[in-house]
Amino acid sequence: MTSEKDRQETQKQRRNARLAEQLRTNLQRRKGQARARRTGEADKRQGIDPAAGSDPSPSEKG
Repeated sequence: MTSEKDRQETQKQRRNARLAEQLRTNLQRRKGQARARRTGEADKRQGIDPAAGSDPSPSEKG
């Protein structure tokens, strides 16, 4: 049987591994966004409508 301390260590290790993976994924996504901005390419993220902006165009501000 594993002791309570061993179980907590295992949970910590799993949590740290999960957080490290999320951090790597986030960093890769941000680097891709920065590269896209530098090269002028469209943002390839899913779920974002590039035509839908929150700011009205200058002609609509009137």
